Amino acid sequence: MARVKHPSRKQRLVKKGRQTRWAPFWTVPKIYGKGRRVHPGRHTHVKRNWRRIKTKA
Repeated sequence: MARVKHPSRKQRLVKKGRQTRWAPFWTVPKIYGKGRRVHPGRHTHVKRNWRRIKTKA
């Protein structure tokens, strides 16, 4: 990929990066209740890693 990225491509990459983050920690008690301990990564919609799955950006 080019060293200097076009602004629109950069915006697309930023959005893809935001989608792969874990969900906020407060979503766990909101969904399951206070006693259940679940990893917030389970609530992340898009699970992608820069090594494994590539984007079309």
